[in-house]
Amino acid sequence: MKLDSIGTQPIVETERFDLRPLRRADMGLIEHYTSDERLARMTTSIPHPLPPGTTEAFVTRAMSANRSSDIWAMDGTKSGGGEVMGVISLAKLDRNQSEVGFWVAPIYWNTGLATDAVEALVNANPLGSATMFASVFQDNPASARVLIHCGFEYLGDAESYCLARDTTVPTWTYSRKL
Repeated sequence: MKLDSIGTQPIVETERFDLRPLRRADMGLIEHYTSDERLARMTTSIPHPLPPGTTEAFVTRAMSANRSSDIWAMDGTKSGGGEVMGVISLAKLDRNQSEVGFWVAPIYWNTGLATDAVEALVNANPLGSATMFASVFQDNPASARVLIHCGFEYLGDAESYCLARDTTVPTWTYSRKL
C-alpha cells in the first residue's frame, strides 16, 4: 500500500485495478453513473433524479482532510478499464470497527469487480479495523453474494432509508472479523 499525494489515504493496488482516492476529474463519470436510477435505487445515499451539485459536494467531502469516510475510485486504467468503474468507501466506527460501502457502474455489473474491490479493501484493512460491517438491501442479492464471497457473515435484518426510493427498505447486515 502506498499513500496518496496528500499522504492521508492509501492507494490499494490489485492486478486488475487500483483503489485510489477520488479527484475532481472523477466528477463527470461519477455523475454519469449515479444518475442511473438502477444504481441509485440500490444505495441509501444517492438521490434520483440527481440534483445539481450533488456529485461536486460528494467529491469535495471525499477529498476533505476532515472527511468521515475514506472513499476510493475503482480505477481500471492499468488494465484497459475505465478511470472510475465504481466507488468503495470505509467509514470509521467506534471500538476499532468500520463499515464498507460500495457501488459499481452498471456497465461493470456481473464482472466480479465488486467482489475484487471489497476483497482488496478488506485485505488492505487501511484503518486497522478488528471488524468490518456492511449492509445491503434485501432486493439486491448480488451485493449480498459479494459480501459472502469476501468472508462476511450474516448478522441479521434491519432497514435503511433509501433517498432514490424515498422510503425505508429492508436490509441484510453482515460482519467480518479481521
